[in-house]
Amino acid sequence: MRSPVTGAKRQGNRTEVPAPRLAQGISITVISGFGVITMLNVRNAVSGGVQLGLCVGAVLVLYALQFMVTSSGARRWSPRRRALALCLQASLTFVPMVWVGIAWGSMAGPLGGSILLLLPPRLAWPCYGAVTLTILAWSSQSSGVHALEVGYFTISTALTGLVIFGLTRLTDLVREVHAARAEMARMAVTQERLRFARDLHDLLGYSLSTITLKSELIHRLIPANPERARDEVAGVLGVSRQALADVRLVASGYREMSLETEAAAVAEVMAAADVQVETDIACGRLHPLVDTVLATALREGVTNILRHSKVQSCGIAAAVEGETVRLTLVNDGVVVQEKPAAGLGSGSGLGNLRTRLTEIGGRLAAGTTEAGHFRLVAEAPLRPDTTDTTGAAGTGEPSVSVA
Repeated sequence: MRSPVTGAKRQGNRTEVPAPRLAQGISITVISGFGVITMLNVRNAVSGGVQLGLCVGAVLVLYALQFMVTSSGARRWSPRRRALALCLQASLTFVPMVWVGIAWGSMAGPLGGSILLLLPPRLAWPCYGAVTLTILAWSSQSSGVHALEVGYFTISTALTGLVIFGLTRLTDLVREVHAARAEMARMAVTQERLRFARDLHDLLGYSLSTITLKSELIHRLIPANPERARDEVAGVLGVSRQALADVRLVASGYREMSLETEAAAVAEVMAAADVQVETDIACGRLHPLVDTVLATALREGVTNILRHSKVQSCGIAAAVEGETVRLTLVNDGVVVQEKPAAGLGSGSGLGNLRTRLTEIGGRLAAGTTEAGHFRLVAEAPLRPDTTDTTGAAGTGEPSVSVA
């Protein structure tokens, strides 16, 4: 519900700021109130229908100009347009005072607010002070004006200018806050889409490659070895069920993996593809986040090996070195010269790994060795840095090297 006083919306324990239209409505109401007060002062100071009509017309023109100055577009006016608006408002403020007298002095308050809104601060505040001092001097020299009235006109001029300036700037800030919130909401949706796409690529890429590889193997085994083909069908069913479970976990936003479990699964897949595999996973129990990221790196590395090389042998090793866990994949059968920099910045594959690793304070290095093997090294700290994952992912640059 909206509060009748502040127009704020409460959700749980959080109070939202007033909407831009409400903030603007408050500013318009306050400025209109100043205009009504000015008309009442003028009505008591002038006599005659013609003179009153001219004064009312001048008040309407001046406050119409005031509404233009307090609009959000006025902050984008050119210096020439700002100067023209201030000159016109100053003329409508001080020239009628010659005939109407100090009663017209209440128009100086809006002029002070316009000066604060349209001029740079180094000029605005001295000019605002000059307007206030002008009203003080004018009222002091006016006949029939008591000391209390002099103080009233001076203080009301200063306060009116500050109120108009403050309400206008607060309205601008409310607009900026709501625009920032809308942008943050769009960014959150974009980040969630990127997370979903990244997780689908990292998790299902490996599973689909495994299903394809095993299906090709089954196709070759059916005529010669039906029993083994039947066993491989069971393996395909297991991988497909795991892929379905992965999709559900991605949708829920949580997926925890084990490096040792993935290494065992990778060795089985490689063996089915007649690839010699040497595994050496000697890192012990890891932080769940580090375990998941390194297991994802292993999946992506093996997926790339199966897709982009004619691999015959592959080495997988993981070890703890000081405060760092290092995962290394080395394979032969490189067909096309790899381009690590392009892959790392592509936004998928190795690019996803780079994002995941940099988010926890790790790094990724990939390249072709002098012996013609492809080597991928993923390093992660034993105690992951999770204090600012968004900033880390956006600013960290990977270290790409060739061993």
